[in-house]
Amino acid sequence: PAFGLFIFTIARDPLRIIILIAGAFFWLVSLLLSSLIWFIAVKASDPQDERLQKGLLIFGVMFSVLLQEAFRFLYYKLLRKAIEGLVALSEDGCSPISIQQMAYVAGVGFGLMSGAFSMINLLADALGPGTVGIHGDSQLYFLTSAFMTMVLIFLHTFWGILFFHGCEHRRWWEIAAVVIMHLIVSGSSFCNPLYVGSLVPSYLLMAAAAAWAYLLSGGSAQNLRRFLLCKC
Repeated sequence: PAFGLFIFTIARDPLRIIILIAGAFFWLVSLLLSSLIWFIAVKASDPQDERLQKGLLIFGVMFSVLLQEAFRFLYYKLLRKAIEGLVALSEDGCSPISIQQMAYVAGVGFGLMSGAFSMINLLADALGPGTVGIHGDSQLYFLTSAFMTMVLIFLHTFWGILFFHGCEHRRWWEIAAVVIMHLIVSGSSFCNPLYVGSLVPSYLLMAAAAAWAYLLSGGSAQNLRRFLLCKC
């Protein structure tokens, strides 16, 4: 369902496709930089020290989250400049796409690239060797990983809307809320293989972020009710 966001809301608009691809590229660069720093830190440390290696892993995850949000901010600044250029080139003095739409598409771009990398890691693990759960561990690894990938795609979409709204209106607490939610979701993965400890908080935060993004986008309870009841 998460990849349907692209098919139904973006695929028919060339400008949105460009914004999505650029957003995916920004996320990819942030991952590359954070992975490089983590790799250097691991190589420079003692590989036999398990406590140190676990600490470096936690540091790598937290640093990656902060770097992703930093690149989200840089992408916002770039799109803001792009809107000014589009307005200057348009005949009617209006941009063909609003900042709210850009926020949504940029969030989907971040989410789809994040989901694609999660799926690649999942497929690599599926090749073996070994059998999931053979030593008494949970056999729901692939199923829960798929659900986690889906929630991350949706979360990045909602975070994009919240983050851009906070930047646009200088509400820095909204940006801080996005960063904190991102840290919580990424940090909850350390609860695995107790998958309830990561999935439940992530889906609760997704529901809260979805409602928040819906309201910031101009939605209302009345519009939602009419949609659910299929009323025009």
